Amino acid sequence: MLMQLEAGHIKIKYRGWDVALIDFKFKPGIDKQNTSVGAENSWVDSDNVRFRYGLPEKVGGWSSLITDTIVGVARAQHAFVDLDGNRYVAIGTDKFLLIYFEGQLHDITPLKTTLTSATIATTNNSATCTITKSAHGLAIGDIIQLDNVTLPGGTGYQNSDFEDKNFQVITVPTTSTFTITQASSASATVSTGGSLSIKPFEPVGPRAQSYGYGWGIDTWGTGNWGEAASASNVSLEPGLWSLSNFGEVLIATIGNGKTFTWNAGAASALSNRASTTTSNFQTTNNPTASRVTLISPTTRHLIHLGTETTIGTSSTQDNMFIRFSDREAINTYTPTATNTAGSQRLQDGTKILAATKAKENILIWTDNALYTMKFVGAPFTFGFDQVGTNCGIIGKNAAVEIDGAAFWMSAKGFFLFDGTVKSLPCTVEDFVYDNFDTTKGQQVYAGLNNLYTEIIWYYPSSGSEYNDKYVVYNYGENTWYTGTEARTSWMDATVYQNPFATKYDVSASGTFPAIVGESGLGQTTYFEHEVGTDQVNPNGTTTTISSFIQSFDFDIANPEMGEGEFFLAVRRFIPDFKNLQGNAKVTLAVKRFPQQSSTNTSLSPFTITPSTNKKDTRARGRYVNIKIENDAVSESWRFGTFKIDIQPDGRR
Repeated sequence: MLMQLEAGHIKIKYRGWDVALIDFKFKPGIDKQNTSVGAENSWVDSDNVRFRYGLPEKVGGWSSLITDTIVGVARAQHAFVDLDGNRYVAIGTDKFLLIYFEGQLHDITPLKTTLTSATIATTNNSATCTITKSAHGLAIGDIIQLDNVTLPGGTGYQNSDFEDKNFQVITVPTTSTFTITQASSASATVSTGGSLSIKPFEPVGPRAQSYGYGWGIDTWGTGNWGEAASASNVSLEPGLWSLSNFGEVLIATIGNGKTFTWNAGAASALSNRASTTTSNFQTTNNPTASRVTLISPTTRHLIHLGTETTIGTSSTQDNMFIRFSDREAINTYTPTATNTAGSQRLQDGTKILAATKAKENILIWTDNALYTMKFVGAPFTFGFDQVGTNCGIIGKNAAVEIDGAAFWMSAKGFFLFDGTVKSLPCTVEDFVYDNFDTTKGQQVYAGLNNLYTEIIWYYPSSGSEYNDKYVVYNYGENTWYTGTEARTSWMDATVYQNPFATKYDVSASGTFPAIVGESGLGQTTYFEHEVGTDQVNPNGTTTTISSFIQSFDFDIANPEMGEGEFFLAVRRFIPDFKNLQGNAKVTLAVKRFPQQSSTNTSLSPFTITPSTNKKDTRARGRYVNIKIENDAVSESWRFGTFKIDIQPDGRR
């Protein structure tokens, strides 16, 4: 008697019902488009698992790069090198612009104009301080730095408690007053007095994407006059950055805001802040409101997308308008007969959402279409071609480029551009989109992990305010898989040998930059990926990375009696792991009917060690599935081919 696994069933070659060991082989990737019974020869679920050479394995670990955690949520990273070969990473959060350099963070957030001649008042036994400054223009959540502080007498504070310290604006009672929170309470009530200067940080935007509610934000004629809307299609985008470099000069643009530079080659660079006038690299003539910016490859034009039709007037921002500087002159935008500055307006869509460099083109996505932007020389400088429609991107960071090809996530599915736009078939598509909060599409972050030919999209699931799930397309193996690790930004191994990623925790408080009395801003942990087997936290503690993969439900088929007619009994299995570190667990689960929930067999889970030769089992059911997992530190595994002892076990 010969038995083999074929098309999801154990096929009996003739009438004998002898016991046999069979090889269990599965197709690579995860199939969630079918039921657990219908996904024949497939894996149906996983977490923290990747496929390599067709076999599943636990992903590599990640280790904190710094002992500090970052205040706020990070949604942009960009690595570059100065003329001396020093490596820098710019990190943009919803509150700050930071530089990672040689294991340390540095705050380079641009500041607005300093407000002088402010006064301060305190209340006994309260940490709330009220600052008075006429027409301060600040809003709740803004970050400020205080300078030149002279306190009124009797507050119980020292000038040093405020001097050169960062604070968050807590409330704004009037246009002339706002409150901050100190680390401790005042010892007396002191009326407004003293003197101080206020240095407001340039505001970036909300930490999460949401929809606006209230008056004046809905469609004309909707609802009754004067009635606040209870729902809206107006998206309030999260705080985003565009980061690129002009040689050793960082170009940083706040989403729908100004463009700043930071010169890594300047004297005492790490003590300088990004500015519109940084060491001879000025952006004072740049637009003041742009959705996206980037530097064109080769020609080195600074390109503003979704920008102003009149430079310096943010009210003229047109979400479909593009403006580009003169070649090698990032401060010159007025076209002349002797320069290559210019502009163009796209037509298909309501707003430009994203852009990236490709091998020969710049790719530009609107919410509905894809355009190419290619240098053509005088008199037009750049040529624009629409290459796709009904293929718009879901968010600014939802695309990656690989050797001239681009992969992206839309609100409807996944797409590929390799000269033509193609829909990208996905074996987990329904699973992703059925549980995806597409109203937060601007929070999606696509990362490239070239070490394993992976494209990773991190996204917020339904009911989650922030990214909490991911989906991977392995373009080297043409497979898909999913998981639950949350990341808000990702940077591939280019300048550094391993990828860097950021993870946000809304319930904790970041430590850098320090904010006195900081409340509710959350923290970002900065990780280096593909290091070891576990998660190493900023405090040095080690946390288990749990992983698992689960198979389809297989059954027995007899040529003379049909498929799924007989119960099956699994008597033993011989495990096959490659590079097993520590232990792995194998669980056999059974059920009688496709719609039933699987029940673990009495002896499961089975602990597998590097020396385990076989395991005896007591599994009986019409359908059986296998789950491989780990749940302890220093464990890692790569699955091979199991041999399983199976025989028919009657019809009931």
